This record gives sequence, structure tokens and C-alpha cells, in this order.
Amino acid sequence: MNTPALTALRAGLARGVTEFRHSMTSKDDLLSHFGMIVVFVAVSLMMRGRHVAGTDVPIANMWMPGLMGLTVSISGVLTVASLLATEREDGTLLRAKAVPKGMVGYLVGKAVHIVLVTASLVAVLVVLATLLLDGFTMGGPVGWATVAWVTVLGLLATAPLGAVAGSLITSPRAVMSVLMLPFMAVMGISGVFYQAGSLPEWMQWIAQALPLYWIALGMRSAFLPDSMLVVEIVQSWRLDQAALVLAAWAVAGFLVAVPVLRRMARRQSGARVEAGRRRAMQRG
Repeated sequence: MNTPALTALRAGLARGVTEFRHSMTSKDDLLSHFGMIVVFVAVSLMMRGRHVAGTDVPIANMWMPGLMGLTVSISGVLTVASLLATEREDGTLLRAKAVPKGMVGYLVGKAVHIVLVTASLVAVLVVLATLLLDGFTMGGPVGWATVAWVTVLGLLATAPLGAVAGSLITSPRAVMSVLMLPFMAVMGISGVFYQAGSLPEWMQWIAQALPLYWIALGMRSAFLPDSMLVVEIVQSWRLDQAALVLAAWAVAGFLVAVPVLRRMARRQSGARVEAGRRRAMQRG
């Protein structure tokens, strides 16, 4: 039995897969997705001869799981915010709102697209790190399972933040300029590329309240030996706590994002879209 909701779900799944295929064949999208990865991998390779203080683990081997966690967070916050702001201005959201259950299909499509893109980026990083870095290995089936649930739960924890930001920031061009500085600050205190245990205690508490720290910690647990626990905050991977914190951020984020998105959709109109297009043409 085909109900409007089921039809919208199927349309959203198909749309998400189609958008993913387009992303993987578009030069601009590929550059956007993989440009940062190429830079960080190159820097990591230059650090291969240096080790994390107090361990025999190369710095590059610690950086790569951090880069995987950072990739998940960028997809959830910056990519979602940028897509939502852009498609609000170009009329995509307005067209989705005009179709029965169209917003359901739109959101499902975006979720599928972002999950597939993020999973592809993480997979590329795993392959590159395994091929290029000495001693970099996945911790068996448990490691693969950890990467999978950290990626999915990390996106669920961060995507609502991106949705709220994309709903509130009026201009697509302003998304990066508004979000980049606070995002870099969060990255700086979350211990993504260095020992979080070396931070001042007050910064450690802030880091542990934010999702990026736990996403990166989960990724490190899948690839690094237990000898690296000496540089972690409490000398433990704390995967149970990571799951709880990320789940809490996901629940709280969706409780906030849903009404914000509904309010934005109600306010969207043809006149607003046309005004946005005129502003874009003037800026161009």
C-alpha cells in the first residue's frame, strides 16, 4: 500500500542516491569533498618520522583518525548548513514544500546524500592511511563496527546543528564566514590532532561537552593501540560514554532543529526566493 509518507520516503532515498552519484562525478564537488583530505594526508606523510610524546606511535597515525572524526563533523555542521542555506535561496525548499510530504522526501534525500558522501570520505582515508602509513591497521571487525557507529551517530549529533545554522543564516555565502571561526575554535580544544590530555583542565571539560571530541576519540579507538591511552584524558577509550554523549546531542539537536526547520519552511515564499535571487545577482 502506497501512502504519501511511504512515497516520499522512496523518493527521498532515490534522490539521495542520485545526488551522491552526481557528487562523485562533479569536478567541483570532488574538489570540495577531497581537497582538504589531500592537504591533511600530505601533511601527515611529512610527519611520519616523528612520534607522539611518550609512545612509539607515529604522529601521522594519530592524525588520521582525527581527520576522520573532523570529516564527520564538517559534513554534519558545515555541509548541512551550506546546503540548506543554498537550497532555501534557490527555491528547492519552496518546491519541496509545495508537494505532499515533500519536506519528508527532501530531508530523507539530504540525509542519504550526506551519509553516503561522508562514508565515502572516511573509507578513502582508511585506505590511504593503511597503504601509506607504517603500522596503521584497523582493529578487526570490532574496529569496523566502531567506525560505522561513530560515523552514523556523529552525523546524527552534528547534522541538527548544521540544520539550525543553515536555517538562521540568511545568506549561503555567509555560512562559512559565520561558522568557520567557531568551528575552528571547537576543533582546537577537542584534541583532534594532538593529545587532549595535555590541555588545561578547564579546556578538557569544555572539549568533553562537545561532540567533536567524542567522534575523534571513537575513531582513535578503532585504529590506535591501547598504548596510546596514556595521552588520553582518563587513559580510557570510554566508548560507552562516547555513545551516550553523541546520542544526547542527537536527541537535543533534533528537538531544536525540527521546530526551527518548520518555522523556516512556513516563512518560505516565492517572494522571499526571488528577493534572495536578486541579492545573489547583485553580489555576483
